[in-house]
Amino acid sequence: MTFQELNIIEPILKALDEKKYIKPTPIQEKAIPPAMECRDILGCAQTGTGKTAAFAIPIIQQLYKQQHQGKQRPIRALVLTPTRELAIQIEECFRHYAKYTNVKHGLVFGGVNQNPQIEKLKKGVDVLIATPGRLLDLISQGFVKLDAVEHFVLDEADRMLDMGFIHDIKRVLMKLPKKKQTLFFSATMPPPIAALSKSILYKPIRIDITPESSVVETIEQFVYYVEKEDKRKLLVSLVKEAQKDSVLVFSRTKHGADRIARILCRAGIGSEAIHGNKSQTARQNALTNFKSGKTRVMIATDIAARGLDIQDLPLVINYDLPDVPETYVHRIGRTGRAGKTGKALTLCSQDEMSMLLDIQKKVGITIPALC
Repeated sequence: MTFQELNIIEPILKALDEKKYIKPTPIQEKAIPPAMECRDILGCAQTGTGKTAAFAIPIIQQLYKQQHQGKQRPIRALVLTPTRELAIQIEECFRHYAKYTNVKHGLVFGGVNQNPQIEKLKKGVDVLIATPGRLLDLISQGFVKLDAVEHFVLDEADRMLDMGFIHDIKRVLMKLPKKKQTLFFSATMPPPIAALSKSILYKPIRIDITPESSVVETIEQFVYYVEKEDKRKLLVSLVKEAQKDSVLVFSRTKHGADRIARILCRAGIGSEAIHGNKSQTARQNALTNFKSGKTRVMIATDIAARGLDIQDLPLVINYDLPDVPETYVHRIGRTGRAGKTGKALTLCSQDEMSMLLDIQKKVGITIPALC
């Protein structure tokens, strides 16, 4: 199937062609047609499956076809997402897909001065991408009104639950019109999230994209059995072998991430660490440098990396194994995204063998060893 066969309008197709998106991913194939018919969607899919396009393209197309008349430009679509990093990535996608339309979008998140965000809102936006805390702040100050919203996206709902945002979500829902389209996405469906979906969706189309199958199909996985004290030398060697490719390295701890960055820098390899102890500005700068290629290697903890969307990332290295098998799936899912191929290497010491066995049960394969 092609994007043309999904009946996507020419301005969006032009933008997709510029980004060299050749064919839709499974979630896009399944979600875009009903979403363009204003059906509610319940999507079970992790980041990396192409779900941002699955909700952004239908929203842009519908707003483009029903351009608002008059000077005032009310918010007609709201995308609610848990983290600033994810909000920024979603905003980038809307910017690309809406490039040849006059659909305007805005972005609001905490941790930065709100005045530039307010100025953008005053000029009028059709689509607002927001994190819960800053959105509620701006609503309380009278800068945001949601009474004209026709399309509502709740992205990474299970992550919202993990971060304690479930009550904030309910407060936002109270501000939205009862009649609207709702697109609900979550990687997992714990009971509170399942209950929330039932309370806000009307006869939804359910779409399940199994993360484990996509991981096995699109990512080459290998393990190195190595003594703990030899991990540093092996990591430097593997990163150098990758030559000019970007590499994302995972550490179990914040201090470990900083230590790995110092090891690589001493070896002459440009690298930066990203974790919860870093300021929002430092984290965003590190991510920008990594995406642009200015920094070749980024070392991340699991919390900092959740939801990162980095195009064309060929290699992920697990310096430490995660305690939870599902975390391994999220980690290596940073590569092999949206149907592309990738490679994941894991450095496993003797004391991590039990973790590796649990991971292999989770992904359903025996990960081949390279040494």
